[in-house]
Amino acid sequence: MLILGIESSCDETGVALVEVLGHSSGQILPPVLLADELHSQIKMHQPYGGVVPELASRDHIRRVLPLLQATLDKACRPIADVDVVAFTQGPGLAGALLVGAGAACALGAALDKPVLGVHHLEGHLLSPFLSADPPQFPFIALLVSGGHTQLMQVDSVGSYKTLGETIDDAAGEAFDKSAKLLGLDYPGGPMLAKLAEAGDPTAYKLPRPLLHSGNLDFSFAGLKTAVLTTVKKVKDANVAEVGDATLTETQIVNLAASTQAAIVECLVKKSLAALAGSDLQRLVVAGGVGANQHLRESLNTECAKRSIRVHYPELRLCTDNGAMIALAAALRIQAGVAVPTKDYSFAVKPRWGL
Repeated sequence: MLILGIESSCDETGVALVEVLGHSSGQILPPVLLADELHSQIKMHQPYGGVVPELASRDHIRRVLPLLQATLDKACRPIADVDVVAFTQGPGLAGALLVGAGAACALGAALDKPVLGVHHLEGHLLSPFLSADPPQFPFIALLVSGGHTQLMQVDSVGSYKTLGETIDDAAGEAFDKSAKLLGLDYPGGPMLAKLAEAGDPTAYKLPRPLLHSGNLDFSFAGLKTAVLTTVKKVKDANVAEVGDATLTETQIVNLAASTQAAIVECLVKKSLAALAGSDLQRLVVAGGVGANQHLRESLNTECAKRSIRVHYPELRLCTDNGAMIALAAALRIQAGVAVPTKDYSFAVKPRWGL
């Protein structure tokens, strides 16, 4: 079975082909990624300091079909070979989601093939199954991206229990908003992480919100406010000392390192608490912030002390992509928890709980 996946929930257009191989010696074979293509809109949104929904939607329209053809060419497969067309149904930007859903359903109708809407976060959650070291069920999952921070217990495909989630800003938002306060360009999160490598994570005392709350929820809005307050104090001190409010390079890298340390400590300790409370010995980390090297190193170190296995997506599959959508569709079909349909009247779900 050949599954085409289309992702268009925000500012990346992704297309991928995943093949379901079936069984061998009584064992279900994992789906295989044949080819994928991705276009990021970062440069287009940079002048505005954030994603402009209308521009994002229009760019998805321009990109989706050329990316589809490039993916087919890379896989050396004709469009007629596609058995199921999967698409991101939500959550995300409504206009952007409509582009992917419309393209997928139009393709399905033209090919007389069924379509399947996929939850964007389920795509992230299952993306490590495309890695060289795929996990096994059950496991605890840390879903950490620009708009979502959640801890979940995953017993099987389609069986998910939320253990904790952010009550305000997500970790990715904390990275990006703090980076903006430091004067970094959009998207600032990855740039802040890079600068943090040269900084002192203990230079500035920043809070770890809800770290001792007794539950598994997160909160990063207060941290962002603390960064704002700290930046103002540092600038005021600079004015008093040298008559210039500009942050020095050392101050910027130290603020970056201190901010990253606070975010990572919250993520790591809450993840360990979730594992301890469940008696599971396997952790899956997925989402854009899952690419953060300090987070990976901290989790690897702490989990190794406890004989816990940690699994991540390949770095290039941490951000939004079509591969994770095609994979999620493949695994849901394999598990019998989803049935593609030839009903091409589509709807999207900008807000949709997993």
